Amino acid sequence: MPIATARRLLTGASLIAALVATPLAARDAPVAQARTQAAVPQGWGDTPAMTTFVDALIAKMTLAEKIGQLTLLTSDWVSTGPTLRAGYKEDVAAGKVGAIFNAHSVAYTRELQKLAVEGTRLKIPLIFGYDVIHGHRTIFPISLGEAASWDLAAIEKSARISATEAAAEGLHWTFAPMVDISRDPRWGRISEGAGEDTYLGSRIAEARVKGFQGKRIGDTDAVLATVKHFAAYGAPQAGRDYSTVDMSMRELRDTYLPPYKAAIDAGAATVMTSFNEVDGVPASGNHFLMTDVLRNEWGFKGFVVTDFTSINEMVPHGYAKDEKQAGEQAINAGVDMDMQGAVYLNHLAKSVAEGKVSVATIDTAVRRVLEMKYRLGLFTDPYRFSDAKREKANVMTPAFLAAARDVARRSMVLLKNDRDALPIASSAKRIAVVGPLGDSKADMIGSWAGQGDRTTKPVSVLEGIRARAGKGVTVTYAKGASYAFADAAKTDGFAEAMAAARDADVIVAAMGEHWDMTGEAASRTSLDLPGNQEALLKQLKTLGKPIVLVLLSGRPNTVAWAAENVDAILEAWYPGTMGGHAVADVLFGDYNPSGKLPVTFPRSVGQVPIYYAMKNTGRPYEPKGPEQKYRSRYLDSPNTPQWPFGYGLSYTSFGYSPVTLDRATIRPGQTLTASVTLTNTGKRVGTETVQLYTRDLVGSVTRPLKELKGFRQITLKPGEARRVSFTVSDKDLAFHRADMSWGAEAGDFDLFIGGSSDVATPVRFTLSE
Repeated sequence: MPIATARRLLTGASLIAALVATPLAARDAPVAQARTQAAVPQGWGDTPAMTTFVDALIAKMTLAEKIGQLTLLTSDWVSTGPTLRAGYKEDVAAGKVGAIFNAHSVAYTRELQKLAVEGTRLKIPLIFGYDVIHGHRTIFPISLGEAASWDLAAIEKSARISATEAAAEGLHWTFAPMVDISRDPRWGRISEGAGEDTYLGSRIAEARVKGFQGKRIGDTDAVLATVKHFAAYGAPQAGRDYSTVDMSMRELRDTYLPPYKAAIDAGAATVMTSFNEVDGVPASGNHFLMTDVLRNEWGFKGFVVTDFTSINEMVPHGYAKDEKQAGEQAINAGVDMDMQGAVYLNHLAKSVAEGKVSVATIDTAVRRVLEMKYRLGLFTDPYRFSDAKREKANVMTPAFLAAARDVARRSMVLLKNDRDALPIASSAKRIAVVGPLGDSKADMIGSWAGQGDRTTKPVSVLEGIRARAGKGVTVTYAKGASYAFADAAKTDGFAEAMAAARDADVIVAAMGEHWDMTGEAASRTSLDLPGNQEALLKQLKTLGKPIVLVLLSGRPNTVAWAAENVDAILEAWYPGTMGGHAVADVLFGDYNPSGKLPVTFPRSVGQVPIYYAMKNTGRPYEPKGPEQKYRSRYLDSPNTPQWPFGYGLSYTSFGYSPVTLDRATIRPGQTLTASVTLTNTGKRVGTETVQLYTRDLVGSVTRPLKELKGFRQITLKPGEARRVSFTVSDKDLAFHRADMSWGAEAGDFDLFIGGSSDVATPVRFTLSE
């Protein structure tokens, strides 16, 4: 079907009335209401004075000056320090640049801002952007790790601190949060998001936007948030970064779009396009995404920026014959700002002269950029974010470091703990730390670590354990193994590790991936521990000592052997600047782990994609009972994952009573209350994340086996019990039906409440006509 025809079909009145939204109460509000709500998002501070000012400014601008506002170029800071690339200073002074990224610090941003406001005809200030993903100077756990906390307040606080540090160093804008749903751990950028689930991802998207932007755009302890990558970047074929995305419109709208919508509803100021195509059209030239959905359906009022050179890349995509045409496709699709490609800068004036792009289209994009500069207060004081005293007072403070430690330990997930191997017993007087991540500062902060110092600031696992172990405890270290792919067959270092472990009471194996094995351009065909790490684990097993595996990585790894053979496994992700202390807090029991997996861990890469919300098949496999050859199954592996979404152990235990409902049938507009009694049946204070799932048994289109609809974190003392209740309405059961309208369908539903997605015992209710 031609894209124009598909677009007409997908934007008809019936579909617009069924806009994609979040699973909250406003989820199926009419479009007119959604647009009214989004017209002036909370904290944007729009006034008639802004409109008057921007109108007057645009009227004074030449076409070249307008195009300059749509151009975003990078400094050389990342590689060579605080300098602009050759020719960029002249471009700024000539009004050919509207924003700069990879430039920070009060001194440098002030210098560049001075070029713009004192050297150009109209004195229009620059916006300074940067990839503040999970921290700026104080680095928090990677985003996937933070998602494992399921703690929305902690996640918002992390973003709030990150914004405070970034703004103190002269920045106005971050290229975060990444809200791409990902169900393929081969994709390296799964580390930057919130995992596989639409509901959890939507709630985390909201929290991060609120944290970055604070109470009001323009506050000097806040930065503009950028929801990215729009859209469906997390579903590349073969798990390979930048690869093609191909999915049904129903899957796009039900699974992948809601977290972006949640971020927009939370007030995200900007949106970044993705590298991939959607329905055969690259995102940076996709009118359906950038205008039909983002603007017309969702009422987005901010500006859209491309990802790095993604307009240029529409040429090798095969969608544009040259960069000039690519620029026309992008601006006409609704893309306002060109990141680094200089396509707009080089070609838009000619496109306007030829009638390929209208001046009105240019003016609309310019207005969106200038309005954001006005909201930031830059026209009143272009240097208001360049305050040396504020910079000195708001970077890596003791409070920020304490928060980073707290968020890190909340993010850790206890995957296994046989025979109470953890916490480490007070009787353990000799601890051996082994593995390539045991004393690696650089690996602690992971990829996209902002301006985090990899050499001196991070606390390694070894340092954290030594700081906590106390007097009378000997902590030895041997690297032992390598995580380099090329070292898989080597045994160099094994003897040293075995010698250190032989006399130990407990072995802590710190293993995983090098920090740049995840993140952008870091896809893998294997999810096993790289190098010869597993081989060393097998050698250590022969000693008969308790082995605690601390995993540090940015994705689910396949550790089937370890899951069967080591005593305890703690997924610590890349835990950030204070990560070593946080690991020690958990290992020694000073903090009772409460994290839950935001993504499924497969047994092997051959199961990928594997996620809890899969659909049933006409021949489902039942593991119990007689042999079932002609069923949906593997010959060499169970269908089940190593650990499911929502899973995570504690040093205490929790008991769930049967679920009760206050009514068995509801009509549209009514609610039911589902309740359980949660009891701490162990001996320690602990926090449990109680999770609510539903299953729509029969639909006009097939429905997932389970869908997360809510969660609550409950902290209980030993023996304490508490009644936990959730409210469910027809709005929570809505989806895109066979005719692509949005809403729930009458019928029977199963409801589950438990500690992970594999909770098995449902209670049934009915939604009537």
